[in-house]
Amino acid sequence: MEFRVLQYFLAVAEEKNISRAAEKLHVTQPNVSRQLRDLETELGTTLFERGSHQIELTSDGLYLANQARQILALVNKTEDNLQNLAEISGSLTIGSGESPTMMTIVENIKALQENYPNVKVNLVSTNADVVQKNLQTGIFDFGVVMEPTDKRKFDFLTLPGVDEWGLLLRKDHQLAQRKFIEPRDFHQLDLIISQQSGVENFLKNWLGTSIAQYKIVASYNLLYNASLLVEARLGAALAFNGIINNTELKFVPLNPPQTAHCSLIWQRGTTLSPAGKIFLKMVKQFCAETSK
Repeated sequence: MEFRVLQYFLAVAEEKNISRAAEKLHVTQPNVSRQLRDLETELGTTLFERGSHQIELTSDGLYLANQARQILALVNKTEDNLQNLAEISGSLTIGSGESPTMMTIVENIKALQENYPNVKVNLVSTNADVVQKNLQTGIFDFGVVMEPTDKRKFDFLTLPGVDEWGLLLRKDHQLAQRKFIEPRDFHQLDLIISQQSGVENFLKNWLGTSIAQYKIVASYNLLYNASLLVEARLGAALAFNGIINNTELKFVPLNPPQTAHCSLIWQRGTTLSPAGKIFLKMVKQFCAETSK
C-alpha cells in the first residue's frame, strides 16, 4: 500500500465523487478508479458503495479512512522535521486537556516560535486517554495531562502550579452561594463528570464510598461542552477552576479541598525531533526558574 494511493482514497472519500477527486489531485479519472480497484483487491474488501450520484464509504472504508488520516499526518510531520536539519524547523504536535496551567506551555510555545520561526506548533484539545494513545502511535510529540492519570509508561515533567477541583453550577442553583461543596451535598445533585480514566476513582476516594449511589446524568470530553449542559440545567459539572468564563455559571470548590498537578509527558525511549528537543529544554529551564 503506497502513501500516494492513500491520498487518492482519502480524496475520493472526502469528495464522494471520483471525477471531483481526480480534479482535486490533478490526475485523470481512470487513474484514480484503477488505483481504488487495485487497493480493494489488495485489501480483499469493498471500501466504497457506488451509487448513481455519489459514492459512500463502507464500514471497512470508514476504518481505513481514519487510519489513513493518521498515517499521512505522521508522514507529513516526519517529512517536515527532516527537510532541513541545518536550522531548527518542522512541526510539533501537542495534545492537551483543559487547564489554567497550560499557560506554562503557551509561554514556551511563544518563546520557541520567537527564536525558531520555522517551527509550527499544532495544539490538539482532548483528554489524557487520547493523549497517551496518540503519543504511543507517534501522532503527538508531547502531551499535557492533569491528575488523576497514570504516567508510568511515559517520561514526564511536572509543571508549576496546581488545579483546583470543584463543581460548575448555574448561578441560580441552590448550592451556588455556598463557599464550598461537601460530599453530603452530592446526594442532591445530577452530576456531569469527565470521561478521563481515573476520575471515577478520584471521586470515589473523595466521597469515601462507591459512586454507584449517586446520579451521574452525563459525561464529557471537553469542559466547554459540559458547561453548555450546566447552563441548560442538566446538572452540575465536576471540573477544574479557571477554565470556563461564563457569567451564568459559578465555580464552587470541594471541601475537603482537592488539587491536581499538571504534567508534560512524552513517549519513553523515543528520539525527539530537533524542534522537540529544543522545546523540552526550554520548558525544563522555565520550570527550574519558576521553582526558585
